[in-house]
Amino acid sequence: MLGDPAIYEFENDPPPSLEWLRGSLAKLESRCSPDGTEKWLNWVIRTDEGLAGYVQATVHADASADIAYVLASPFWGRGLAAESVNAMIAQLRDVHGVRKLGAIFKGANLRSRRLLERLGFRDAIREEVAARGMEPDEMMMVRDA
Repeated sequence: MLGDPAIYEFENDPPPSLEWLRGSLAKLESRCSPDGTEKWLNWVIRTDEGLAGYVQATVHADASADIAYVLASPFWGRGLAAESVNAMIAQLRDVHGVRKLGAIFKGANLRSRRLLERLGFRDAIREEVAARGMEPDEMMMVRDA
C-alpha cells in the first residue's frame, strides 16, 4: 500500500527505507507522545482485497484531535475513506472524549477537501490556523466531533 506512488502526489515522500519505516511505526506503537501530552491512535483499513490504507489521529489534552487518512489509489472513489474516517470520528468522540477535530492537507488536494466537506468539515478561521505552524501550501478544516 505504501508503495503506491499516487498517494504521494500531495503528501510527504515515500519512506526512504524499510528500516526508517520500522522505526517510525515502532514510535507510533507507543500510542503516546514522548512527553505524554498526546495520544497517537492508528487504525489500518482492510478489505477482502487486502490492506487499503489507514486512518490516524493525534488526540490533545484539550479534547481536540488532528486526523489524517491515506488510502491506496485502487480504493479511491468507493466510499471507503468516508466510512473509515466516520468510524474513527465516532471512536474519538465516544471512547476518547474528543470534541473538536482538525485536518490539515495540501491545498491542491481537492479529493481530500471534498471528502472533508462531505464529512461536515469547514474551513478553519484565521485564529485556528495561526496556532498550527502550517506550510504555505496547506489548508486546515475543522468540525465538532
